[in-house]
Amino acid sequence: MIPHAFGRSDPWSVGIEEELFVLDADSLEPVPVPAEWLDGIRFKAELHASVVELNTGICAGVEQAAAELAGLRREAKRRAATAGLALAASGSWPTARAEEQPITQDPAYLRFVEYAGSAARRQYVCGLHVHVGVPSVEACMDRLEATLPWLPLMLALSANSPYFAGAETGLASARAEILALLPRSGAPPVFGSYQDWEAFAERLVELGLADAYTRIWWDVRPHPRFGTVEVRMPDQPTRAEATAAVAALVQALVASADRAKPADRGIYAQNRWAALRFGRAAELIHPSGTGLVTVDQLLSELTDRVRPTAERLGGARFLGPLERLAQADEQLALGRDQGLRAVCEHLIALT
Repeated sequence: MIPHAFGRSDPWSVGIEEELFVLDADSLEPVPVPAEWLDGIRFKAELHASVVELNTGICAGVEQAAAELAGLRREAKRRAATAGLALAASGSWPTARAEEQPITQDPAYLRFVEYAGSAARRQYVCGLHVHVGVPSVEACMDRLEATLPWLPLMLALSANSPYFAGAETGLASARAEILALLPRSGAPPVFGSYQDWEAFAERLVELGLADAYTRIWWDVRPHPRFGTVEVRMPDQPTRAEATAAVAALVQALVASADRAKPADRGIYAQNRWAALRFGRAAELIHPSGTGLVTVDQLLSELTDRVRPTAERLGGARFLGPLERLAQADEQLALGRDQGLRAVCEHLIALT
């Protein structure tokens, strides 16, 4: 059995993980994170050596989590400035070629790269991960299944990676397409119970296909060690207020979701593709399967549905930026007008 912490923290507590690029302040090209930055708790290494992960603790709500993240960003920026470096929050780094980026020299990462090959090396992308505490293993699986149909909307709202390897990709979220290259990505399979999920995860480890259940990269997954449902769908937002807005929507969605029948994986796959291709301009199949809706229509419906819960949990006041969030479009407009150097400087300035 996998040890778990479900029910040990308050229901609907929040934890946030942000992934940021570390760059030379002059060339704006990626450089490895200085080892002395990393403590394995608040500042953690990632697969690629020039990405740093910022982690909050277990927070009572989004207000506390946003304040912690602001402090972590300030401290990371201070450390960067003293070393002649810069930080940027984005789903991809516009000028970087993924295959040229060094891998963190950690045995687990190196084994993964050997196994996954080019699919692993291409993962030079950054995402926002939001953890929401749930009271039991049963609640974990119920909330995961009920949350899943709405995750393409989260991707459409957060899409922030239109460039890859120095060129426009034609996608609002190149990151979401690149993540799909990994084994065990996209939507999780349908599991009849938490025990079925647990048996699946343990089987992967027993067969040597993964060294831990965290080598499952679904868009949403159980996280027993933290006792959370972990939503991994969003691109990394650039502005801190956008991170708080997405986190508030995720928390309210998980907390207000009812027990649901298994989500339609066919609709999910179509919506995921539309969201990564078109971002804010996507047309999505309504989670009920009844017809096409715009991102704005679906966001309005979802916020109306979860607003009472968001107000109760203290997250409602953070939702406002979602109404105008269009980060991929913002990057593309600037890049077409002033070039990629201007895009990179813009991302650094806003982080």
